[in-house]
Amino acid sequence: MKSFINHIKSNILIKIASLNSVAIVIRIVAGFLTSKAIAIFIGTEGMALIGNFRDFLSSAQSFSTLGFSNGIVKYVSEFKNKTVELSKTISTVFYVGLLATIIVSFYCYLDAERLNRLLFPSGNYSYAIKILAAALPFYALNIFLMAVINGLSQFKKLLYINIIAQVTVMIITLFFIWQYQLKGALIAVATAESLIFFVTLFAVYNQKQLLQFIRWKFVNIGTLKKLGSYSVMALFTALLLPLVTVAIRNYIIDSNTVHEAGLWEAMRRISGYYMMFISTLLTLYLLPRFSEINSKSEFRKEVFGFYKTVMPIFGLGLIAIYFLRTFIIRLVLTEEFAATESLFFWQLLGDFIKVFSIVIAYQFLAKNMFWYYILSEAASIAVLYFASIYFINLYGVEGATIAHFVDYVFYLILMLLIFRKSLFGKLGSNT
Repeated sequence: MKSFINHIKSNILIKIASLNSVAIVIRIVAGFLTSKAIAIFIGTEGMALIGNFRDFLSSAQSFSTLGFSNGIVKYVSEFKNKTVELSKTISTVFYVGLLATIIVSFYCYLDAERLNRLLFPSGNYSYAIKILAAALPFYALNIFLMAVINGLSQFKKLLYINIIAQVTVMIITLFFIWQYQLKGALIAVATAESLIFFVTLFAVYNQKQLLQFIRWKFVNIGTLKKLGSYSVMALFTALLLPLVTVAIRNYIIDSNTVHEAGLWEAMRRISGYYMMFISTLLTLYLLPRFSEINSKSEFRKEVFGFYKTVMPIFGLGLIAIYFLRTFIIRLVLTEEFAATESLFFWQLLGDFIKVFSIVIAYQFLAKNMFWYYILSEAASIAVLYFASIYFINLYGVEGATIAHFVDYVFYLILMLLIFRKSLFGKLGSNT
């Protein structure tokens, strides 16, 4: 009987893993096609401006949801069989998140002109910011529903939503870019992720019982405090890093050209595609694994096991990408982006070191090591910004990728110092 149950669980896991692989492949294909459309219809200048808008959108979205997503998953999963506690979690997140979303939306709409000057130095695209303000509530509701579904362990439903949503967003984005070029691309960026809400809503239509958990009387300060550390950790990086990225991109525009800023954004997009495989692996396997282990020996085993099994394959993949960089640029972009070739070496090397460091850093999230996370992230972001300014002045846009490498060398050294006892010291009971 036990072997039969294990067999069923194994089949379910295989199906979920297969669906997840399909979702990742679709996301990458969608990213390739979108980048190609931007390259053809808009060019390097449009790539840079869209990059600024995407980074701002990321910060606005993070603040509108208060970084509650991981906390929702944890506590919905923990309390799914405890009606009162589940109601406290869902109600608190819903109403506090709703208030935050309304504040962010009103701010974006009312301050659109000033935000336009920050994001788009060469033109007036404030309409895109106002459209974003109107779309944000739907994005926040979608994140809320997706996190609840995840917490209830409805993984197949979550993956089906992701697959349908990726295809829908890709079609909408490509249509708007084709019809309206830069204007259409900005509108698509502002609205696409918010439209996923309607896909999610359709998927949970038959689960109307979820509404019974959303009651004002269940809003609870204690629940808010428990979610607080997850929220602050998520918001700290999600808000600060995109703003620093915008500042670096604007510095490239001011000190060089918009064209070179577009090259850097293209390199970052390509990096995002192959890093997607690693980030998914870390989230689905390593984070839950770190959460359940409580000994130095197990932590050390997981870290070095990951290094031995995954990093050689990842490293070979990066080497292949480097030697195929000319082909990749022609496939994903256009000849206008040919100079992006010079950015591959330092970006790939930096990404390789990045994975080495964030494998260890996931322990901060797994064990809720709040101050270690905040201080190390602050130091890393500061190094990234000042190193970028320094190296851009010396080497132009290539300096931004050199700074990326330098930042993650610094971050890896910092992780090794913080976890030196767990990784290299005498084995004990605590990590």
